[in-house]
Amino acid sequence: ELNVVVSGGGSVQAGGSLRLSCTASGFTFDEDGMEWYRQAPGSECELVSRPQPDGTNFYADSVKGRFTYQHDYAKNTIFLQMNNLKSEDTAVYYCSTAAFRCSDDWGPGTQVTVSS
Repeated sequence: ELNVVVSGGGSVQAGGSLRLSCTASGFTFDEDGMEWYRQAPGSECELVSRPQPDGTNFYADSVKGRFTYQHDYAKNTIFLQMNNLKSEDTAVYYCSTAAFRCSDDWGPGTQVTVSS
């Protein structure tokens, strides 16, 4: 069975940090790997970050300079380091692919709540 396990969410005050982890089960991450999405209540799903073919990472404008996509392929894990969190970062975060975005098809997302 192919799935991912996402962890690291929680509640934090504005200005704080969290590091989300996504570990693959049944398959191996590579440079074309998984992407980070998020969905806030009442809002559409948003692509947060993903690796790009040129070796750089894409970031949504709203998180540039604050979030960092990281990977440890030896541990079959990717991360989303989130610094200087803001209340508008409150959402369920998913480790997913473009075909499934903010769904539980790869595995449940993790709740991030930022209080101001």
